[in-house]
Amino acid sequence: MDIGSLLGGGKNEHDAAASGGIVLILGSAPDAVRAAQWTKLPGLKIAAINNAWQIRDDWDYLVVPEDFPASRHPASCQPGQKMIEACDFVPANNRYGGVVYAGATMAFTAGYWALATLRPRVLAYLGCDMIYNGPNTHFYGRGTPDPLRDDVTLGSLEAKSARIMAMAAKSGCACVNLSENTESRLLFPRAKYDKLTPGLPAPIVNDRFFEKAKMAEQELGYMVEDGKYWESGHSFDVNALAKIDRLWLQAIRPVDFDGTIDRNLTATITDPPGLAGRSRRNESASRF
Repeated sequence: MDIGSLLGGGKNEHDAAASGGIVLILGSAPDAVRAAQWTKLPGLKIAAINNAWQIRDDWDYLVVPEDFPASRHPASCQPGQKMIEACDFVPANNRYGGVVYAGATMAFTAGYWALATLRPRVLAYLGCDMIYNGPNTHFYGRGTPDPLRDDVTLGSLEAKSARIMAMAAKSGCACVNLSENTESRLLFPRAKYDKLTPGLPAPIVNDRFFEKAKMAEQELGYMVEDGKYWESGHSFDVNALAKIDRLWLQAIRPVDFDGTIDRNLTATITDPPGLAGRSRRNESASRF
C-alpha cells in the first residue's frame, strides 16, 4: 500500500508553520526535566503530554485525553499555545489505521497526531521510556504506569514504537529518543538534543513486512472511528494482534547517526508478550 493513499493529501492549519521541522514529544518520566534547561531550537515545536506542560512554559501544544483532570490543566495559555484533545488526535490516529493498532497510550497518540498534523522531519521523544522503576516514576513523584495497564492495544510497546517509526519513515520523518536512561520500551535510535537537525535520516523500512503488517491490520478490521474501542463491541483477538506486532518488529531497522547516537544506550527489545503479567487498568488511567 502506498503511504500517501493511507494518509490522504489534505493540508491543515499547522502545516505552514511546522512542516519539515522538529517536534519534541515531552512526557513525564523523571528525566523529562532535562528539557527545562534546553535552549529552544529554531523552529522547534514542543508537544507536551498531560502534566509535562509544567516542565517549561514555552510549549506549543498540550495533548491531553478526555479523562485528564481539568484541575491539572494550565491556568491559562500563552498566545500561540493550543490544547490538543480527543477531537483532534483521534482523527489523526485514524489516518494511520486507528488506535487499536497504534497503541492506546499518550506517547503514541501524541506522536501520530504530530505526524498527521505537523508533518515534521524529526519526531524527538523525551520522558517517554515507559520504564517505571523506583519510588518516583514521574518527574512529579509517583504516578500511574498507564502503558503497563491490561489493555488489548498494548500487547508489545516495542512493536508499537516500531510501527510509528515505520509510519514516520514512510513520510520522510526520523523518530529519535533523547533519553539518557539505560532502558526504554522505545526502539528509536538515541540522539543528542544539541545535534538535532531536520536532516537526520529516517530509518530503513522493510517494505515486505510493512505491507504485510498493514494488510493484516486491514483484514482484521479493528478500526474504531471514534477511538472508543472499549465501547465498540468488538471481540479483539489478542493473538492476531500479537502476530501483527511481530510483523512491525521486522519492518524497521533504525539508522545509526555518526556522532549523534550514544551506542551505550539501547532499548529493551522483547517479543510481544500478550497481556500476561500486565497490571490491571486503573479506572483513572487514560486509554489514550
